[in-house]
Amino acid sequence: MSVRGLVIAAPASGSGKTLLTLALLRALKNRGLAVAGAKSGPDYIDPKFHEAACGHASVNLDAWAMPAGQLTHLAAGQPGDLLIVEGAMGAMDGAGPEGSGSVADLAVMLGLPVILVLDVARQGHSAALPVAGLLSLRPDLPVAGVILNRIGSPRHEVMARAALAEAGVPVLGAIARHASLAMPERHLGLVQAGEHADLEAFLENAAGVVGNSVDLDALIGAATPLSKPGSAKHLPPLGQRTAIACDNAFSFTYPHLLQGWRAQGAELSFFSPLADEIPAADSDAVFLPGGYPELHGETLSKASRFKAGIRIAAQSGKTVYGECGGYMVLGNSIVDARGRPHDMLGLLPVETSFADRKLNLGYRRFTPLGGAPWTSALLGHEFHYSTVVSETGADRLFEATDAFDEKLAPMGLRSGSVCGSFAHIIAPVSS
Repeated sequence: MSVRGLVIAAPASGSGKTLLTLALLRALKNRGLAVAGAKSGPDYIDPKFHEAACGHASVNLDAWAMPAGQLTHLAAGQPGDLLIVEGAMGAMDGAGPEGSGSVADLAVMLGLPVILVLDVARQGHSAALPVAGLLSLRPDLPVAGVILNRIGSPRHEVMARAALAEAGVPVLGAIARHASLAMPERHLGLVQAGEHADLEAFLENAAGVVGNSVDLDALIGAATPLSKPGSAKHLPPLGQRTAIACDNAFSFTYPHLLQGWRAQGAELSFFSPLADEIPAADSDAVFLPGGYPELHGETLSKASRFKAGIRIAAQSGKTVYGECGGYMVLGNSIVDARGRPHDMLGLLPVETSFADRKLNLGYRRFTPLGGAPWTSALLGHEFHYSTVVSETGADRLFEATDAFDEKLAPMGLRSGSVCGSFAHIIAPVSS
């Protein structure tokens, strides 16, 4: 039986896509359906909430960095019979001058219909405008219905429904404003699922509110089968036995990359730097992914066993690779938000600061330089507020261009078998 699915999209960020996706996943699970989630674009946080809501790991589907074959391969590999794909930003927001890789592009590649979430808190009859605009600009996009969010009163709902009826788009539900549905945030998005106080109660409450406000039978009936699955091109693993840091400071790993490494025969093990753990003794590579080391500077600076373990791995010539937060930890020090420096591993000559913040955000194409873990071109992104205080004295790791094909300054550093940068790798360039 082929997997059926839906894409949850919206005209703009902040419309309520994440909350609705989580509530639907839990509500459908509570009805006994085998349901799974996926996330459009580069996002490490929302998929963990998906997993908490439905009990299955979520996967990232990135229409800018992944070809259609890989997207359908990953989507079809999700467990269950119904896939709920949460969009990112607005439905037509993509990268570069043409906005490629948008949620609308993803839905077309997957062959799935879209459910639009409309935040109508400051709209009445105008609620139909973004729907009409999307239908006009993307006639190839199958819009199966809308869900009205942040309804203020029964009269408000009547006006919005009337406007959508004129546009000929079904309204599958209307959700009133609920203070209990607010989700805590921090500088890179939502507070992580593992740090959310009483997440189970929150999900059950959200499922109850949305389950009573949305026609779940109509929503399930709107789902259609995925396009025929294609094939995936995997990123080569860092080593045959790769040890991966994993805790609240190092949580930004993409499931599809780890799945790809396992598919190529790599053995993965995990350790917690915050618990002062060290990589497995038989590992031949170490991966320090991104996360929130800037929030745990003091703990990491005192993690003597962790520090010694990574230094021994580096001295023995094992590949030690750090992405974003992991790169910061490989450096000499991290300055926290209060301006206090914390000593890190000292394996790369870089110092970073979370006190002096600047947003760096966007898709990137990376060309590895000599000594990098990979030799062919890579696609990925940057998303960080921490800044570089100093970054000298070692070889650069990547040349980089942005989604507009504009050349950026070389990124990252390499010293012997140790390397890292602020890059987050998504996939190798597809030939």
